[in-house]
Amino acid sequence: MMGYYLLIGLIMLVSWYVSHTLKSKFRKYSKTHLQNGMSGAEIARKMLEDNGIYDVKVISTPGQLTDHYNPQKKTVNLSEAVYSQRNAAAAAVAAHECGHAVQHAKAYGWLKMRSALVPVVSVASRFSQFVIMGGIILMAAVSFGVGQMVLLAGIILFGMGTLFSFITLPVEYDASNRALAWLKAENIVTPQEYEGSKDALKWAARTYVVAAVGSLATLLYFIGIFLGSRD
Repeated sequence: MMGYYLLIGLIMLVSWYVSHTLKSKFRKYSKTHLQNGMSGAEIARKMLEDNGIYDVKVISTPGQLTDHYNPQKKTVNLSEAVYSQRNAAAAAVAAHECGHAVQHAKAYGWLKMRSALVPVVSVASRFSQFVIMGGIILMAAVSFGVGQMVLLAGIILFGMGTLFSFITLPVEYDASNRALAWLKAENIVTPQEYEGSKDALKWAARTYVVAAVGSLATLLYFIGIFLGSRD
């Protein structure tokens, strides 16, 4: 038990550090203005066109770091700052989100798998913790056998979320690789601007790694409780 709490504490510390560094990097590279003068929205539209994608819209969405690609509506949603600003950070984010649109257009396998899991994971992540806690309470207070079954069901639900977080990793890294390759090949950014964009995306990807590791650690802890209850 103590070892688990120490591990989760360490993961939370690493998560805070990665998140803090990511925000710091984006502030830094937001000051690196693009020599070509293009905004994030203009970069996004050009990357889509260069990849033969004409049925995806680039729109502005409220908030900070709220950028995402919506495969159902076929929209690249850029936060207000990324949409309008003309710097290395905006270029990186805009191109990355278009990388997902390119994945969608090319039927990238990992993206297809992640999209198929979304409906299941949305339900599983909402109820898994409650089911697990319910199982543990039932084991202790009412019916040990029934509690075990409920706990196992909760673990399976939680495991779906963990699986989703790991499937997300190749999707995010591939989108960044597509973005950086296009930025470089089309001379959208200078070498200095490219290094800033690359660094920003590197730290953004690390947030997904930390989330996946944290989810796996929690899953293993719950599995340990279940296996311990069978002794």
